[in-house]
Amino acid sequence: MSMQQTRSSEGSLFNRSISRLKELWQSFPLTSGDETTQYLANQDLDGSSIDVLRGEMHFCLNKSVGEMATRKQAVQIARQYLELTELGKERFLTLLAEDFDLDYVYVKATIDQWKPDPDSTNKLRQVLESPRLTLLRQFNELPDGIKFLVNMRADLLAIKDKSPALKGMQQELKQLLHAWFDLGFLQLEKITWDSPTSLLEKLIAYEAVHAINGWSDLKNRLSSDRCCYAFFHPQMPDEPLIFIEVALTQGLAGEMAPLLDVDAPLLDTDTADTAIFYSISNTQRGLAGISFGNFLIKNVVGQLLQQFPHLTQFSTLSPIPGFTKWLTANPDKALELLTEEQRQQLKVHAEEQGITPNLGAMLAADWADNPALSDWLEKPTKQLIGHYLIQEKRGQGALDPVANFHLSNGSTAARLNWRANLSKRGIKESGSVMINYVYALDKIEDNCVAYVEQGEIANDL
Repeated sequence: MSMQQTRSSEGSLFNRSISRLKELWQSFPLTSGDETTQYLANQDLDGSSIDVLRGEMHFCLNKSVGEMATRKQAVQIARQYLELTELGKERFLTLLAEDFDLDYVYVKATIDQWKPDPDSTNKLRQVLESPRLTLLRQFNELPDGIKFLVNMRADLLAIKDKSPALKGMQQELKQLLHAWFDLGFLQLEKITWDSPTSLLEKLIAYEAVHAINGWSDLKNRLSSDRCCYAFFHPQMPDEPLIFIEVALTQGLAGEMAPLLDVDAPLLDTDTADTAIFYSISNTQRGLAGISFGNFLIKNVVGQLLQQFPHLTQFSTLSPIPGFTKWLTANPDKALELLTEEQRQQLKVHAEEQGITPNLGAMLAADWADNPALSDWLEKPTKQLIGHYLIQEKRGQGALDPVANFHLSNGSTAARLNWRANLSKRGIKESGSVMINYVYALDKIEDNCVAYVEQGEIANDL
């Protein structure tokens, strides 16, 4: 399945989600009137329709209005939002962000009058809560309202940098969702070939690391020597939030192709000693920045040990998505990290290929079917990747996002694998190299503390 097909599938799922929300809210009657009719017909929120919307939002925030009336109004506003164009949604979100932001003058006055006592502190806490938060909470009270807000935040993330108010509202909504998606609310479930078809379709659409090429590929990934686990939220029972794919193997896996080969013989799980986490996919764009992955891995390890107590090793086979980008941005630094002999050999190979004498250009060339060139490339490429993963930092954490994720969870950078992923994406991202991050159960906590507090990377590279 191509990236374009994956995005098309995601779009189809998103449209079905919108249709479901509309159906659920049909039981709430819309108010009638010329202004509402005009607004509903105006999907770009042009002209006076924005004033109509502003009035509807003020109605929802009117404390003298009954709860049922404001609930119906909130449903109306939410249904209208679903009908808007991209431009209309931007105008909707901008109105909500700017017109219903904090009253900063009042906040300043309250801070100036603050005293160290409970009443004064409670008053300050109240004025630090923007009016728009009330409306966002009203949306959450609707059927499937939390899914509506997750989708709304996805829209908001695309435009958040256009104004300080939008950026502030994005942070508020993130904080709300972070509380509502607390790990205590999440449910870990194993997905099998017998799971509902609608759920299996979502796995195909949401897979973000190694595209699933149809039903036979998916069936292979759910066979007896494979496992798939996902986190679900009670208010989104049909939507996996994040899922992880696992292969049972004998020893560390160093290539993706055997793990995804639909014709490969099944492994007798009684002989397996290793669980390979080869794909972790977040599914909800609106939950970006709210991390579930570290707890997912730890919970899945527990589940695997219950079912396969003879497993002794837990590892990933992970991509290195930032390497080529770093290599392209730092060609001179990369050359300095090579030995003089490697630089001379690189120059010879580059002349043969008719390309610039740097490793980035060489990895972008057609080398995979050239055994001699492939054999030579292995050592300098792994040498530079080792430097990139261990030495290149953002703050005190690893620059590579996948490395940072696994190292912050307490793993050990264990082994680099040449020609591990010969797909176009694998070669483009890291010259085909993948890495095993090993989760040694007796070292996870110490590794995690050392990495998070001191930036120390546990590694056997």
